[in-house]
Amino acid sequence: MPDKVVKGTEAAYFKKIFKGKAFSAFISALLAIILGLIIGFIVMLSAHPDKAATGFRAILTGGFISLGNVFYFATPILMTGLAVGFAFKMGLFNIGASGQYTMGMYFALYAGFTFRLSSPLHWIICILAGFLGGALWGLIPGLFKALLNVNEVITSIMFNYIGMYLVDMWVQENPKMYVAATSRTAYLPASAQLPSLGIENSSVNVSIYIAIGIAVILFIILNMTTFGYELKATGYNRHASKYAGMNGTKNIIIAMAIAGGMAGLGGAFAILAPAQIAGSSMTYEPINRLAANGFNGIAVALLGNNSPLGIIISAIFISFIQRGGTLTSKYGFKPEIIDVVIAIIIYFSAFSMLMTIVAGKYLRRIPAGISLLFRKMPGR
Repeated sequence: MPDKVVKGTEAAYFKKIFKGKAFSAFISALLAIILGLIIGFIVMLSAHPDKAATGFRAILTGGFISLGNVFYFATPILMTGLAVGFAFKMGLFNIGASGQYTMGMYFALYAGFTFRLSSPLHWIICILAGFLGGALWGLIPGLFKALLNVNEVITSIMFNYIGMYLVDMWVQENPKMYVAATSRTAYLPASAQLPSLGIENSSVNVSIYIAIGIAVILFIILNMTTFGYELKATGYNRHASKYAGMNGTKNIIIAMAIAGGMAGLGGAFAILAPAQIAGSSMTYEPINRLAANGFNGIAVALLGNNSPLGIIISAIFISFIQRGGTLTSKYGFKPEIIDVVIAIIIYFSAFSMLMTIVAGKYLRRIPAGISLLFRKMPGR
């Protein structure tokens, strides 16, 4: 009898794992990646049949050549992915991460050029300024949504352009910040730059640790606090949560401000990163172009199932294949080929529910197989 109880417990344990939401999300993302890569390879075959295998191998393995840059480029899209995913938990589609990213970058630049402080206080102030800039820019669509019920997609899209044009104007009008001869911002003081991790030929810095730490904190807030429960409950049904005594108006405003702050941190991390050339830093060129990292964050959030922990993995994965994609030009492919592959992966991730159902009948056999394996083990 005790032996049967143990065996039943084992089967129930594995059944619980394989039927859990986290495992379903992982399987759907994995299927999306596999199908996306397969169709991406077919696209490459149609473009250059003789070089498709070599180019595809570069996509899959090229990131290993420069892992430091994989983490460097993953950091901003991790933050914009959190900006999109956190708002989505509230039932809001924050498509304004690009404008919030740009505004956060400007605030970080302003703090870097205006304040004269020693490190590490200086770069910490710059990071906080970036968060503030993004939060303010995310707060505005939140106020429109909470107080006037204006769709946040419309307002956040428009504020992408408003933020971009404002930042470009402010940069060009600031003589401390802008160098007309190079049409770019000047180099930031060394005290304002984030400490490098010392990996050769890479700009990776401490921001990757900060970004992962923030993602873990958001996961804890969403899943282990009353505030997080209220945010998700309001996202599921605003009217029911209001009936239960939750302040949906306040939660919407707070959620959009936090989401904007996350995107603003992404902009700050990108511009405050140390450059590979000694004595220089990252610079910004005001050319009236929306920040791509803001939109890449949408892809990262979707692939990560809007979970902070899933977004960490998806950001690193997207950055990894992007680094490999830059090497495909050696084999006659346009660099945009990797954008095609990523777009296909995200397209399939939108069908996560369908793919999970299709794979479900096969996954349901796994717990039974594991349970059978335990029964056949010696001493069982």
